[in-house]
Amino acid sequence: MEGEESSWISHSTDTFTNETLELNLFSDIDKEASAVSVDTILPDDLLECILAYLPIASIFRVSCVCKRWNEIVASRQFLSNRNYSWSRKPWYFMFTSSDKPVGYAYDPSPRKWYDIDLPCIETSNWFIASSGGLVCFMDNDSRSELYICNPITRSFKILSEPPGPRFSDYSALAFSVNRSTESYTVTIVKSKQVPEDFFQWELSIHVCHSETSKWITTLSEVLSGWRGGDESVICDGALYFLIFSTGGGDPCNRHGLITYNLRSKTGLLMDSFIPVPFSLTCGRLMNLREKLVMVGGIGKHDRPGIIKGIGIWLLKGREWQDIARMPAKFFQGFGELDEVFASSGMDDLIYIQSYGGPALLIFDMNQKQWKWSQKCPVAKRFPLQLFTGFCFEPRLEIAP
Repeated sequence: MEGEESSWISHSTDTFTNETLELNLFSDIDKEASAVSVDTILPDDLLECILAYLPIASIFRVSCVCKRWNEIVASRQFLSNRNYSWSRKPWYFMFTSSDKPVGYAYDPSPRKWYDIDLPCIETSNWFIASSGGLVCFMDNDSRSELYICNPITRSFKILSEPPGPRFSDYSALAFSVNRSTESYTVTIVKSKQVPEDFFQWELSIHVCHSETSKWITTLSEVLSGWRGGDESVICDGALYFLIFSTGGGDPCNRHGLITYNLRSKTGLLMDSFIPVPFSLTCGRLMNLREKLVMVGGIGKHDRPGIIKGIGIWLLKGREWQDIARMPAKFFQGFGELDEVFASSGMDDLIYIQSYGGPALLIFDMNQKQWKWSQKCPVAKRFPLQLFTGFCFEPRLEIAP
């Protein structure tokens, strides 16, 4: 297994404490009555099958039991065996500091938080995109430092600096892993204002494939009355990103969606323009089983910077299908939401979090059900403390 050993501390919030939970395997065995150790009579293949039933978090604990167990769970055969049914439900990592990349990861299956250390990233305001068990980080200053990592095993790879303007006004990072080949694609949409002309914005798209590890600028175009932002996602071979009005149009239509085919790479951007379904204060794009889903905040009519509700939409062709609206009892649980909030999703789960607190809400697309996560083992220390996060798929067997 590449990289350093992860720090795995499980936090139970049933009693709202930060006590560390110990995983005591076989703790009830009477040592005097047991003449033969179970470990000594089990062949490696049978022991491997037994260990494979443990949750991913417990795999790291059993690696410390003895040398034999460590060798089994660290072997390529164990990690690459796709017959093992480890939970694939996406986890959510919540940053608990604005200055340091520290926080907790939430596993929705046992409903537990784990204290894990992220590699590479330096602050919580970096650009983050995830797919297929890997996470891509990009710094928020020069936007020239990029890393691909597995947050579970902490193995990582450094990408070369992307082309285009180094200090663009806006950048949107997207990342996609091909599950069959485990190759990946990274895209960056850069948007920079044309000098002395706020109405005109130069937008460029830069693509890197893991097979070559080289960046290619596939498009450079000047948009009139629209600019890029910081929200994009790759879904079913296409790059989707939000653009924002720079004035001169209907103030109720501040957002738009652009579709860019990563395979053909042809056509003008505005030819693929799709209006958003409402006057959104915030739009978050995500890939849920190769379907484009958007979570958006709906602003108050008299105070458009304040969110009065949150909706979820699915794109079908060029039309938005209304999936769900957050019920009032859950929305009120966040308190008053400002213009933006954190939201990310994967597979069938969508996570929504207010920047103002550690409350985390989960929406299940299959069951159409809303529910709160277990309480995160962190408290807000000062009024202006901000919280954010991202979701990722926990996988042991994949490496950048």
